[in-house]
Amino acid sequence: MENFMDLIKQRRSMRKFTAEELTQDEVVALMKAALMAPTSKRSNAWQFIVVDDKDTLQRLAGCIAQASQFIADAPLAIVVTADPLGSDVWIEDASIASIYIQLQAEDLGLGSCWVQVRNRVTANGTPSDEYVREVLDIPLQLQVLSIIAIGHKGMERKPFNEEHLQWEKIHLNKYGGK
Repeated sequence: MENFMDLIKQRRSMRKFTAEELTQDEVVALMKAALMAPTSKRSNAWQFIVVDDKDTLQRLAGCIAQASQFIADAPLAIVVTADPLGSDVWIEDASIASIYIQLQAEDLGLGSCWVQVRNRVTANGTPSDEYVREVLDIPLQLQVLSIIAIGHKGMERKPFNEEHLQWEKIHLNKYGGK
């Protein structure tokens, strides 16, 4: 990528991946990005579970009622968790780490897609975080925020078109200010 604006225009949710595995260097770069994400008071309350086992990816694909099946076809998934006792803003901290992972994936030429786990349910109504916790043996004190599916892009997506920017959502000095 030439610059940050190019990176964020190019980063689009990718739900189709090739069968090509990620290299160790790519996985390390993704995890470095996650570990460099800022946190409130540098609490670093997040923890990450890197999953490349095909059977486990298949099981994780059932984590929400709809739109998570593509996890099974991803060569890698990173489960983003955090400890609410370590930070009162664990949701924000884990969200920032999640997007850092996605931006690093794009910078490496990889595709990614965020799967929201918090406040979601499986097809049979089980809370998604409980489901993921059971699949991965996650301790009770950690909350599951998201799963980031990552792999080599299996399709082309057009970059974000700036003509679609919603400038009406920007306010100056007060709501409705122009």
